[in-house]
Formats: sequence, C-alpha cells, structure tokens
Amino acid sequence: MRIGFIGLGTMGGPAALNLIRGGHELTVCDLDPKRAEEHLSLGATWADSPAATAQGAELVFTMVFGPRQIEQVVGGDHGLLSAMSAGQVWVDMTTNKPAYVRELAATFAEIGVQVIDAPVTGAVDGARAGNMTQFAGGDEATVARIRPVMELMGPLHYMGANGSGSITKLASNQLWAIHATAMGEALVMAVKSGVELSRAWDALKIGASESWCMHHDAPSVFAGHYDPSFTLDLCKKDLGLIVEACNDADTAAPATRLVYAQFEAAREKYGGDKGELHVVKLEEDAAGVSLRLDGDWVPHWEK
Repeated sequence: MRIGFIGLGTMGGPAALNLIRGGHELTVCDLDPKRAEEHLSLGATWADSPAATAQGAELVFTMVFGPRQIEQVVGGDHGLLSAMSAGQVWVDMTTNKPAYVRELAATFAEIGVQVIDAPVTGAVDGARAGNMTQFAGGDEATVARIRPVMELMGPLHYMGANGSGSITKLASNQLWAIHATAMGEALVMAVKSGVELSRAWDALKIGASESWCMHHDAPSVFAGHYDPSFTLDLCKKDLGLIVEACNDADTAAPATRLVYAQFEAAREKYGGDKGELHVVKLEEDAAGVSLRLDGDWVPHWEK
C-alpha cells in the first residue's frame, strides 16, 4: 500500500520501519528530519507537511505527543483535513482524548475519510521487534481490511466504536502507573526490611505479585537510568488524560489519583525530562534505600 506516516519518535520511528520492511511504500514526516534518515535509506519519501504526507496515500498513520499535537497535524492550510479525501483511512496511534477522537472521526466522515484510533503499548523493544500492541476503535470492517498492514507493527485488538481504542490505552497506562508505583514501594519495603534485592525480585516475579512491570521495568531501576525512553512529562500528559477519563466516567479511582500525585511529585523533584521510573526513585530516596543491582542490564531500547 501507499502509506503516509507522521511522527517518527520513540515508538513511531521503529513502527514505520516495520511497514517499510513489510514491503509498503512510505512517505514520512516529522518535526526533526534526522529521525527519517534510516527510513529514507530504505526507500521512503520525505514530506514537509502532514498534507503532503497524505497526498496519494491510501492509509495515513499519526503517532505524536498528544491531543494538542494532533490539532496541529489536522488543522491549518497544511494539515490532514485540508488534504485527505473520500476513500482514505487515517489511523491515529497517539494516546488521545476519547471524546476528541470521536469528534475527529465525525469531522473526517463528512469528507468520506474513515478514522481509526489505535494507540499502542509495548515499549521501544516491542516497537522494534514488531510486537507493539495496538488497540483499535472505529469501523470494524475498515479495521479488518487494514489488519494485515497493522499487524506488521504488532498484535491488533479491535475494541469497538471510535474512542474505544483510546479508552483501552488509557486503562492500560492506568494499570502500568499503579504497578510501577507499587513495584517501587514493595521492593523498597523488602530491601529495607533485610531481604536481598535479587532474591526479592526473583520472588516477586511469580505468583500473585507477577506483572509485566516487574519483569520488564525493574531492570531499568536496577541500572539506575529509570528508563529515559519515556519521560515524566509524558507520564503527566497520560495520567492527566486518565484522570479526565475517570472524571468523565464518574468513577472514584482513588488509587489512580494517588499515583498521579506521586508521578507529579517525582516530576517536580527530578525534572520532566527524566525517565518514567523516577517514581520508584522517589520511594528510594524517601526511605534512604538504593535499588541498584549489579548485572548486565541491557536497556530495552537497545535490544
């Protein structure tokens, strides 16, 4: 297929490479042209604007920071809305507001463009390996038609009407944030109580305490870099959307609100550009405990 891809960041860059390697013809666009160097070396074409990216494409993907950036991609003389036409499909993989996704879908439907919201999870290693999970919301027949393309980037789960993909992604990040915070509290409590860290980790990776976070993210704490591939600024953005979704659904969500406060405290103390798992360092520092652990902790984005 002829595909446009806007946003070649931490997850978008590897995802677009998987589409090229899958045999598709890509036109790519990003605020930083340097991010496209590998894509261009593999045959992709560069576009200077979202509108130029969409011209001639059957399918357009976007993966940017958040709702405000999507507004910039869509609007204006060089935005997607000015260039797309009947028969094209736009898949937004941004972590976005469900209500805004539904609004965009209705707007683009007026010009005959199908909109699919399909935010992703799975970290950088998942994106590189083609194992980036996607949660799709929108027209089911359209999702079925483009499934072979999307599955080049990773598993695809159809969740329902527009907005359902975005809600599912927010729920996924909601659980991750709670798990990451709880992981730090549990490991710090165990170590400060006298349990050797490697033994505590081995034990807490099994049984009732097992989680993807404990397996995948704990090594970033042990190494001391706290995973800079996803920043506390991004956590703040996502958690803000999650709390807003809880408010819209009229749910109490006390654990989520406490975790939001913890991440905000970590962001204020260490800086928004620091790695997401500084929420664990916050607990380490408060307890006077270090969770450094000797080992060959290869960063997941280098695997």
